[in-house]
Amino acid sequence: MKIIINKQGRKYLVEDKNVSLNEGSIKKVKLGKNKTHSGKIVYAINPLFVDLVKKIKKGPAIILNKDIGLIITETGINKNSVVLDAGSGSGYLSSYLANICKKVITYENRKEFLKIAKKNFEFLNLKNIEIKQKDIYKGISEKNLDLITLDLMEPWKVLKHASKALKIGGFLICYLPTINQVIKLIKNIKEPFMIIKTSEVIERKWITDQRIRPESRLIGHTGFLIFLRKVC
Repeated sequence: MKIIINKQGRKYLVEDKNVSLNEGSIKKVKLGKNKTHSGKIVYAINPLFVDLVKKIKKGPAIILNKDIGLIITETGINKNSVVLDAGSGSGYLSSYLANICKKVITYENRKEFLKIAKKNFEFLNLKNIEIKQKDIYKGISEKNLDLITLDLMEPWKVLKHASKALKIGGFLICYLPTINQVIKLIKNIKEPFMIIKTSEVIERKWITDQRIRPESRLIGHTGFLIFLRKVC
């Protein structure tokens, strides 16, 4: 399997033989520069995680890369970290976490989303994810976790369970679309948690062909990220 990139930057995930593209066909794809039967030049690379994850099936709305990046950098999760992701949906965030961490446990209450997530994890060949059909509002089985991420409507209902499941110094991150939810969460926070920060990430891409200017459309508000840390 290869990633084919044309000169406009469009990417195709293809098999190695008998490839048919808009630019023409290729009998056998080789790494680097390739010429299609119509004489057009395309480039082939081996797919990495960042290429494959863009091809997974999406179910419910996902946390975007701009927000995932902040979660990873603010918590410092690494190859030794054990993480719980609840409200995991199609498993997009879980996949990024599993690509970095020792182990990820996913809680998802809806069976149809679990099926999508399972297929996505298999496609990405992620062996360090444990999938559970479970309602996190009713409790958390795991202990000594480094990070818990919540993409849920009422994360304040999880605070008591999360306080028992996280190790001291561990992070709880809540992803919320509205400021009303943020306010209610903040009102319910008490020991052993401390608010570290509340952030909203805005991303603006730039056009860098013959014109150098920002794109007219930016990736604006998707959700607030509330970073809590267990301090005692």
